[in-house]
Amino acid sequence: MTNFTTGPNKAHDASLLSSLTEWLQTAAPQIGAPIDLDKFSSGQSNPTYRLQTDLGEQDGRFVLRTQPAGLLLKSAHAVDREFRVMKALDKTAVPVPGMIAACDDPDVIGMKFFVMREIEGDTLFDPALASYAGADRHALFHAKIDVLAALAKLDPIALGLEGFGKPSGYIDRQLGTWTRQYHASETEPIAAMEFLLAELPNYIDEDVPGFCVIHGDFRLDNLLIRDQVKIAALIDWELSTLGPAFIDLSYWCAMLRMDAKWPIGGLGGIDRASLGIPDEAALVAAFCAKTGLERPANWDALIAFQCFRFAAILQGVLKRHLDGNASADNAALVGGQAKLVAGLGEDILSDYIAKNG
Repeated sequence: MTNFTTGPNKAHDASLLSSLTEWLQTAAPQIGAPIDLDKFSSGQSNPTYRLQTDLGEQDGRFVLRTQPAGLLLKSAHAVDREFRVMKALDKTAVPVPGMIAACDDPDVIGMKFFVMREIEGDTLFDPALASYAGADRHALFHAKIDVLAALAKLDPIALGLEGFGKPSGYIDRQLGTWTRQYHASETEPIAAMEFLLAELPNYIDEDVPGFCVIHGDFRLDNLLIRDQVKIAALIDWELSTLGPAFIDLSYWCAMLRMDAKWPIGGLGGIDRASLGIPDEAALVAAFCAKTGLERPANWDALIAFQCFRFAAILQGVLKRHLDGNASADNAALVGGQAKLVAGLGEDILSDYIAKNG
């Protein structure tokens, strides 16, 4: 993790550190006394800070993750859920940071938050991995499939995550949730979103196999990468829940279909084979081989659903920017991508309808 705030925001960080220090003395004395706090400038949702304590440059590195300030949409920015799921995944084959302590009392620092260990690793944003050799690109993409397969094979109940999500009805609930979130964040009509809202319920059903923990935002920049091809941690579990095993894979594949030139770009317009990057069919086949699951028959409709969902998320980013409580510096640019992503979803679903009736 890199890119920290400077200037006037440091005064806010100092005030936040002062409020946090008193709480940590009781809740987590083992991590030492906090001495510095720096906000990461990347990330569109929950503000995230590097917390340095007096245990030393390496042993004293931790991460503070908070809800954003201001009025929040219902069920959004669920840092308490992030903490719970990562704590449950500790010591499984899914790499996550070690959890330290969580606080659901907003009076302590002004919002809910948790503290976790910092994991050394690079945050990458270019899915084409321009600086990589072809063999390393191929290896990293398959390492990501390994993480998804490991997640799909875990029993949520055995992990102590009963009640973290319902055992059925995931897609219907998601359609309802993101329809409400989109309308609550709407700043202007988006015709492609209205098309998806009207048509998706006719082509998305519950016949998606598997039942597992879902990350909810599985993409490159939510991974910490070490030595180019090793995934040190999967972070940002704000949207996690329980549901069908193909949800994270279809979301990632939808992200990769996005145009490479968009603010949050994918591999659209790029020749994957020339870069050594597996195509979508190969990624799905690898996941199926590792999990024993079969590709859903309505795969492309599922991809369109993920475009709708991500467009709703982006619209929320834009609304927070307009309301003055965005977490990242590029929120306006990223939030404006909602129209493009919705349009991609409309094209994918229209093609699917034309082929399947």
